[in-house]
Amino acid sequence: RAGMVPPGLTEDQLWRAKYIYDSAFHPDTGEKMLLIGRMSAQVPMNMTITGCMLTFYRTTPAVLFWQWVNQSFNAIVNYTNRSGDAPITPSQLGTAYVSATTGAVVTALGLKSLTKVSRYVPFAAVAAANCINIPLMRQRELKLGIPVTDENGNRLGESTAAAQKAICQVVVSRIGMAAPAMARLWATSWLQGSGHRWEQVIYAAQLLLSVSFPCSLVFATPLCCALFPQK
Repeated sequence: RAGMVPPGLTEDQLWRAKYIYDSAFHPDTGEKMLLIGRMSAQVPMNMTITGCMLTFYRTTPAVLFWQWVNQSFNAIVNYTNRSGDAPITPSQLGTAYVSATTGAVVTALGLKSLTKVSRYVPFAAVAAANCINIPLMRQRELKLGIPVTDENGNRLGESTAAAQKAICQVVVSRIGMAAPAMARLWATSWLQGSGHRWEQVIYAAQLLLSVSFPCSLVFATPLCCALFPQK
C-alpha cells in the first residue's frame, strides 16, 4: 500500500502474501471476514457438520438440531461472501437469518416425513435448503443489484440481472460441494446391504471411505468454486 518493497522480498513471497490477504479480506468492502465464513474454513467445518448429519439422522430432534447448525453455518458463509459494498442493517440481517434457517429446517423435516429412505435426507435437505438459504441471505443483492465493472475495473453501476445469475451459480456450486458426502453415503449404504460374507472387505472399504471423505472435500471445494467465474 505504501509502495515500498522490503529488502529481500521475493516474488513468491509477494504472491503468497496476496493469497493470504485475498482469502481473509472481502474484495468489495475491504473488511476482514469472519473466520468460519471464509472459503478456507469450508473443509474442516463441512467435514464436522456433514459427519454429524450423516451420523445423527434417525430422530427428529437430531435432524432439527444438525440442520439448524448447518444452515446457521451456511448463513454465515453466505453473508461473509456476499457481493457489493452496501451495508446491511442488523434488522435486515436478522430477518434474513431467521427466514433462511427456518425455511431450511422446515424443508429438512418435511423431507424426513415424506421419504422412505431416511439416510438420504441429509443431502436432499442440504440441496433444497441451499436454494432457500442463499437467496434469502443475499436478498439485498437481488433487490438492489451487485457492482458491475468494465475490463479495466471501472465501476459502471449495479445490476440485478447479474445478481440473479450469480446467486443461481452459487447455489449450484454449494450443492456440488456436498456431493462427495452423498457419494460416500451411497457407497456405505451399498456395503452395509452386502451381507456378512465379506465382512472384513466391507469393513476395510468403509474405513477407506471414511478416510477419503475429508480428502474429497479438499478437492470438491475449489473445484466447485471454479465452476463459474469468480467475478
